[in-house]
Amino acid sequence: MCLTCVLFPFSLRMEADRVSIWPRMEPFLLGALQVAPPSKLSLHYLRKMASYVRTRDGCFPILGWPMWRHIACGKLQLPEDFAWLYFETFDLLIGHPPEERLEWAECLSQCSSKTELEQQRNKLSVDTLQFLLFLYIQQLNRVSLRTSLIGEEWPSQRTRSPSPSDREAKTSSQNKNWDDQAHLSFVYSHLAEILELLVEPGQLSQSGQALRDCQISLEAVRSLGLLLEGSACHGRAVQPIHRLLTKGPVQKQAGYSTLTHSFLLHKLLSSLQQSLTLNPFGITACLRSGKKLAWAQQVEGAMKRAKIARNTHMAPPGSKMVLMSQVFKQTLAKTSDKLTGANIKIHRCSDAFIYLLSPLRSVSVDKCRDSTVVLGPVETSVHIHSCQNVRVVCVAGRIAVGASSCCTIHALTPTRPLLLPGNTDITLGPFHTFYPSMEDHMASVGLAVVPSAWDQPLLLGTEGLISSSLNASPNPDSVCYRLLPPAEFHTLVVPFQMEGDTCEVPGGLPPQYQAALDDKEKRIQKWQKTVMEARLNKEQKQQFKELVEVKFHEWLLETGHRQELDSLIPPTIASLKNSNGPEMDTPQVTDAKHVRTGRAVGQSPMAC
Repeated sequence: MCLTCVLFPFSLRMEADRVSIWPRMEPFLLGALQVAPPSKLSLHYLRKMASYVRTRDGCFPILGWPMWRHIACGKLQLPEDFAWLYFETFDLLIGHPPEERLEWAECLSQCSSKTELEQQRNKLSVDTLQFLLFLYIQQLNRVSLRTSLIGEEWPSQRTRSPSPSDREAKTSSQNKNWDDQAHLSFVYSHLAEILELLVEPGQLSQSGQALRDCQISLEAVRSLGLLLEGSACHGRAVQPIHRLLTKGPVQKQAGYSTLTHSFLLHKLLSSLQQSLTLNPFGITACLRSGKKLAWAQQVEGAMKRAKIARNTHMAPPGSKMVLMSQVFKQTLAKTSDKLTGANIKIHRCSDAFIYLLSPLRSVSVDKCRDSTVVLGPVETSVHIHSCQNVRVVCVAGRIAVGASSCCTIHALTPTRPLLLPGNTDITLGPFHTFYPSMEDHMASVGLAVVPSAWDQPLLLGTEGLISSSLNASPNPDSVCYRLLPPAEFHTLVVPFQMEGDTCEVPGGLPPQYQAALDDKEKRIQKWQKTVMEARLNKEQKQQFKELVEVKFHEWLLETGHRQELDSLIPPTIASLKNSNGPEMDTPQVTDAKHVRTGRAVGQSPMAC
């Protein structure tokens, strides 16, 4: 008997040999557009594209924007704006160092014509096979007639009764971009088709399908790492899929040959299907076993306590998430390394004021109402879905709004905001606030003040692109938004003390909005001068002061700002000591304690 067999029981060796592979979260969360894909991105056309790019110069292994535009517009008959949307989204997903993003932004800002812009875009290229896989996973949000009728997928051998945690995860996910169980189901059901897109054309049948004994190169499997990752066994470090499949016993199971540096397709498919499992860093695991923090005190009138769950203490980069749910009549403010680089989901919050002042990876605001959300710079996307009367203030790589009403978005973004189907009464306004460390945070995620496309939305309807002109189309989705009139514009003040050098809105305000503010300032000065020239006596001044205060408090109550101000009143020193928080005289944003409930006094700050 060998020494290994003596030292390790058989069961332990089997555990050591086991490989777990799961769908990565970010391609589905950030890459799959939250709208049904056009029919020209079906498997039939993607197979044709896969063969085309491998047989044309300048398409493989790197695909540039000019060739993709030719394929998308000339072959697939997609509008050019749609073609650029997919190309730009993929580039946003795969990520670049902040320095590269800032350099790219500088180049775009210097383009003074459409020709110069196109010349700049022509410099952009992507990994061909990964881009094919990215286009394929757009089917995640394809409308299924079967599912729309019966609500669930057909039963299968893999179907099991969901646990309470699974049901909670499903409720919190709703849209498939966050639903890790939907990601697993999608990959498992479509894995054969995904692998077919990676097979070289010479190994395909006349119908474009892969033959049983065909092979997939190691480089092609490396591209599969866009969608899949895994570990050798529980608790081990996360590795790219091509490394897992070329080591140990798994190498033989996956049909890998060290001579040809390729995999047998049927063995690779079988090995992957046997190894697929739920993402251990996904929303299901986060809700089930992540660090959960609830408010220490229940707000009057609230039926449930606000909850926050996070996996940032153990998840690798790209899988960090923070889930916030049911914040009700509270102000929540935080800047922390726990938020930096995390994907944030804000779910079912109402009458809340949420400030997350750290550099973030992505943010989803889902099913919220009557709330204000102020964000630090968001590297990729901010997605607002099924919200009502919500104000979002952000600097982000992309903004997307769907199925929402009466929402206002103040944004600084280099890409055109996406207005998805189902919106009504959306208001777009310029970014209008700052906090002291904001410019440092923007630089850390590669976001610049130019170019800014906040006022140039791209409208996506159920049938594709819609004209973004406010008067050009009778389609209701085309009149779902307006640009904020300068007369209604006001700046937002972040009411917390922080350290940093930023002392004004990054990049300044658009001229028409700055002029509107200047005009309001002149009216204030004129009013102050009128009051001074009235030469009121002491009694009259007191009466006048009381009258103004009454009118001001009436305005606060009518607009809902009273609750916002009350929630910012600092607790007593005794309350701070009892909550083990640092003593402070004014509201501050720290890494420790800075969540205050909506009551006027006596509330201890709560950690998040």
